[in-house]
Order: sequence, then structure tokens, then C-alpha cells
Amino acid sequence: MSTLSAYSNIENTSLLILYKKGFRVWYIKKTQLYYAERNGWDFAANSITELLGLVSIYEFHAPENYVEYWWRINDEWLIDDIPTIAPEYDPVWEK
Repeated sequence: MSTLSAYSNIENTSLLILYKKGFRVWYIKKTQLYYAERNGWDFAANSITELLGLVSIYEFHAPENYVEYWWRINDEWLIDDIPTIAPEYDPVWEK
């Protein structure tokens, strides 16, 4: 059991966080996507929690101007090396 998982019961919390960060959020039924916008920076995702993740990338980079691939981190490619076995740890919910 994880301390927190992306699931439908977290969507409202994610929406509240986006609102508190000053984003406008809407859903377009035709595209089946959620959108968020603040100061002209706009994002689209399949869920509100994914949208919050995209906003996190935006906040991490804090771009001042739009350039193509502004979100990219040009560093080593790690996606193929994610471990397939969880490390040993004491989950906070067991403490």
C-alpha cells in the first residue's frame, strides 16, 4: 500500500491545489482532456492529477519565455533504468 496513489479520489484535492496556485481549470468533453492556464501558460492532461504534475514541471523550470522544449532536462536518459524491484524501506503508514 502506498502512502498516496494517483486515483479518482485524489482528483478534487489536485483541483483545489491548482485553484490555490491561481490556475483556471476546465474540461473539454470533445477532447476528453483537462486544461489549466495561468498567465498564458497552458497545460492539458488526461486527469486533474496529471495536470498538477505538468504544473509541477512548469514551476520547477520557471520559464520566463516560451521556447520549444522548455520543459526538457538535457541530462542522462534514465527512463530505461528504473528499478523493477522496490527498495527496502519503512513506509510512513507503518510508523
